[in-house]
Parts: sequence; C-alpha cells; structure tokens
Amino acid sequence: MGAFTEKQEALVNSSWEAFKGNLSRHSVTFFTLILEKEPEAKNIFSFLHNGVDPNNPKIAEHAEKLFGLVRDSAVQLKTKGTVVADAKLGSVHAEKKVTDAQFAVVKEALLKTIKEAVGDKWNEELSNAWEIAYDEMAAAIKKAMA
Repeated sequence: MGAFTEKQEALVNSSWEAFKGNLSRHSVTFFTLILEKEPEAKNIFSFLHNGVDPNNPKIAEHAEKLFGLVRDSAVQLKTKGTVVADAKLGSVHAEKKVTDAQFAVVKEALLKTIKEAVGDKWNEELSNAWEIAYDEMAAAIKKAMA
C-alpha cells in the first residue's frame, strides 16, 4: 500500500461527519445490513439479541465507536503510516471469536452505510479511502487478537 494521502484522510473525515449527521438512522442501517448477511452477529453484539431496535441507544453508541475507529485509522495512516489497535480491542474480538468472514461483512455494511450517508458525493476515491482505513484497522485488530 502506498502512503495514505491528506486527501484520503479529508474524504474519510468529511464523510464521517455526514454519517454522524444522522447517527441514529445510519446506525440502524449499518446493523440491519450486518444482520441480513450474518444473522449470527446477534451473538457477537449483545445489544442485537432482539434485532435492530432503533430505540436502543447502544446501537448508535457502538456504530459511532466503530466508524470512529475507522476514521481514527485514517488519521493514523496519514500521520504514522500504520494503524495500531490496543490490546483490549484485540482481546474482545478474540473472546467473541470474530472471523475474517465477519470482518468482511462489517466492511461491506460500513461502505454501504457511508454511501447512503454521503449520497451523490459517493465515488470510487471515497470508497477506496474508507476501504483502506477499514482494512488497516481490521489487520491491526487481528494482529492484536493473536
């Protein structure tokens, strides 16, 4: 991977703001997409045991945290050239036995949610910036899981 550019970081940051602009709706979209692809995700995300309840504040809290981690990964990539996940994040994912396939489902849902959040501003360059940031974050978490 080449260096993460200032423009890529700016794209992730601006679309992160669009996501947060309607956090409740986008969070519901995100977790609904995950459960459609991976119904067993209810066992990973304790707040999804009864499905995606838009009135459950944990849904928006967790989505904001996850999308924020990807945004932070973009910042780390721009400033340091690498992403480091803390050991606790790795241990939580290891404890839940999160698989590569599940990381892929989350990535797909994340990209579709960002696409919805930014509307007609969505393009290949924006998608690529989020993909790189997510992939590097996921790799750092997987490393911390070992």
